[in-house]
Amino acid sequence: MLNIDATSFIQRTLTILSRRKRITAADALHTQLRRCLTVFDLTTLGIGSTLGAGIYILAGAVARDLAGPGVLLSFLIAGMASLFSGLCYAELGSKYPRAGSAYVYSYVVIGELAAFITGWNLILEYIVGAASSARAWTSSVDSIIGFRMSSFFEKNFPFPFNNSYGMFAPYMDIGAFCLTLITTVILAIGVKESSRMNNFCTTVNLASVTIIVLSGVFKANTDNWHISINQIKQNQSIIQAGTGGFLPYSFSGVLSGAATCFYAFVGFDLVATTGEETENPRMAIPISICLVLFVCCIVYCAVAAVLTLIVPYYSIRVDASLPDAFDRVGLSHVKIAITLGAITGLTSSIIGSLFPLPRVLYSMSSDGLLFSILGKVSNKSRTPIYSTLIGGFISAFMALIFDLLTLVEMLSIGTLIAYTQVALAVLISRYEVNDDSTYDLHKSLFFIVIIILLLCFISIYSFENHDYINPIAIIIFTFLLCILILLIHKKFSTKKQQNISNELDNIFLTPFMPWLPIFSVFCNLYLMLKLSLITWIRFILWMIIGFSIYFFYGVQQAGKLLLPISVFI
Repeated sequence: MLNIDATSFIQRTLTILSRRKRITAADALHTQLRRCLTVFDLTTLGIGSTLGAGIYILAGAVARDLAGPGVLLSFLIAGMASLFSGLCYAELGSKYPRAGSAYVYSYVVIGELAAFITGWNLILEYIVGAASSARAWTSSVDSIIGFRMSSFFEKNFPFPFNNSYGMFAPYMDIGAFCLTLITTVILAIGVKESSRMNNFCTTVNLASVTIIVLSGVFKANTDNWHISINQIKQNQSIIQAGTGGFLPYSFSGVLSGAATCFYAFVGFDLVATTGEETENPRMAIPISICLVLFVCCIVYCAVAAVLTLIVPYYSIRVDASLPDAFDRVGLSHVKIAITLGAITGLTSSIIGSLFPLPRVLYSMSSDGLLFSILGKVSNKSRTPIYSTLIGGFISAFMALIFDLLTLVEMLSIGTLIAYTQVALAVLISRYEVNDDSTYDLHKSLFFIVIIILLLCFISIYSFENHDYINPIAIIIFTFLLCILILLIHKKFSTKKQQNISNELDNIFLTPFMPWLPIFSVFCNLYLMLKLSLITWIRFILWMIIGFSIYFFYGVQQAGKLLLPISVFI
């Protein structure tokens, strides 16, 4: 009797956690919002949201501390990983062009628990994205005024509590705090960034980048990519520089840098959140996502190359990498272009993060997964007022107490998990059938993820930074890889895909199925495991807060609004 009750309890629990929303691809185009955005609008919106701290702050930090001149490869790897995720977004974004983006995809395709995890991580992405952009904004302005702002804050607003483990910034950035709050208030009262303003900011930003790259080319010194270990040892002022050369911290450093550089490409998913306001979302969303990632990857690689060519990587000043570098090579006038680009680019990034944040909070609240107050809409501004104010305040608070690199790593881990969910959702959406084999598909994906995790662990802890590789590790790695390939071939390559394109016109289909989404999962998990332990601790604390809300509030409230459509029924 006890076994029967336990089995029944587990069955009911699985049924609840895997509840799904009913949104057919044909009905997904119906919306009360005005469809007015074109491919050009989406592309400029995505570029404006994406190009920010990656240029003006992140490139210098990764080059000095993680990858050296290999930061160029870090951006390329992060760009490729983002492209794999972007193609997965493109299919689901064209099939379900809804404002909730990845949260909605997960709710429709995977289930309620996966949707909550995705939505909760999207909240983290947008909160931390705005906070990091605000921190980068004040750092850029601070460099122009001779670092008087940071000196003042460090003297008058040091972090008030014990910070022995380095979890928080050494001082509270009042400037970033106030800037985020001001942007939040503007959005809350209904003043939205117009397409013209966004295009202006993006144009100024790209023009500034062009000036930076062209000016830097004339001062490039290829010797900075070939610094020997002897030169490093002779300079007593160098604290950390690795072994010199193009990859001073080995290829492992490049991969660690890629995990951090991944943040620089966060923003393309904003294109998917505009699905209900796009004229032809099934064509515009895939094209815009690819264009945004292509342009941003070229820009980031060009800036990273110029930065590490004009000054030695170990001497880069993290909090003002570009202004300081050009000042040292006698091109101080370029700081004007850097300032204009940083202010316009980072302002767009702050707005680009704070604008979709309340929409995700509103969507989750409407589904009952978050508190109902977050779903209230202002009668005057027609915006989710409480979601905007609460989300903006949390973002401002994080900008106040965390430094930029900490925020970037926190953003990377949350975003990578959300991207992993989207890749899995593509596989389920394409291969799921309405029969008993559905549960088998979910079980197969679970084992695939476990094998990929094991392969990532072996790669990181047995192959990287080791002069001698244990043959046993090679044998185990090869064995697991063979099992993975055979499992994928058995469960997917021989299984008929749903012929979505025959049912609906102009839906983008992710190419190279099922290998591309699975490789996207591998890249995302690998980059996650490259992040620091303290980043995982912060993330676990964030998820504990989220699960507490979900299991003590969301499960019951969502059950009142949603029929139990489950793969376990």
